[in-house]
Amino acid sequence: MKFPGFASSLFLLAGLAVGTSAMAAGQPNVPAFWDRHERIAKPDLSGLRRLRFLTSVDFPPFNFIDTSGRLAGYNIDLARAICSELAISDICQIEAVPWNELQGKLKAGDGEAIIAGLEPAAENRDELAFSRPYLRLPARFVTQRTAVLDEPLNRSLRAKRVGVIAGTAHEAMLHRYFPEASAVGYTQRDQLFNDLKAGKLDVVFGDGMSLSFWLDGKASQNCCTFSGGAYLASQFFGDGMAIAVPAGDAQLAVAFDHALKALEEKGVMAELYLRYFPVSFY
Repeated sequence: MKFPGFASSLFLLAGLAVGTSAMAAGQPNVPAFWDRHERIAKPDLSGLRRLRFLTSVDFPPFNFIDTSGRLAGYNIDLARAICSELAISDICQIEAVPWNELQGKLKAGDGEAIIAGLEPAAENRDELAFSRPYLRLPARFVTQRTAVLDEPLNRSLRAKRVGVIAGTAHEAMLHRYFPEASAVGYTQRDQLFNDLKAGKLDVVFGDGMSLSFWLDGKASQNCCTFSGGAYLASQFFGDGMAIAVPAGDAQLAVAFDHALKALEEKGVMAELYLRYFPVSFY
């Protein structure tokens, strides 16, 4: 997704999710990425003898080992839902391996797909094909509850002190699209949040998912909330999380697209999102 020129409406996700109607009803805003008019035919998978998803265990809440010692997480539940939707649960497997071994395992034929938060990127497209993104991680602004800002934020942020972690893509985006804000770079997240709570900052800008966990945790002391909308900019944050398959197996990626769209239409994606992200970052 490219955003030529500057206008926050070019990349504000005002209508991406169940968006404004859900918010008006006081319900969490749930992302939706598929055009309901688009049709994706289910490829013939009758020749598929095994579908082994490869994942890691060090990326909560997407992939982790739970208190009972079992593999759990958003990606794990999504993989199982995809297998169920494709009616191939009997041949589906999920194996956890170290992150740096994922692509090697796939290349060696030890798995058919990677579901571990891998982003499509130019450097891996020679060896991998990808489903469409199943989740994107937008940037968000957070303020104290008593000082919520409204869109368009490029106006509301004028002369506001906006804290951001230095050297990150979020800092680069803040400088590019909100040049009238007074950016304050931090190296420590705890200090960033403490200064927001103390009123030394007007706003914090960063990864919406991480901010949602802070807002939902004890450390925030219920001080703060999201302000404005969710922002996507692929040139800063990439294209989102997708399922990777070997480059020669693009048909399997299409099968995943078919399943992901069906799961969204049936409300399964929304249920998964709210299960793992109780404070919506959209």
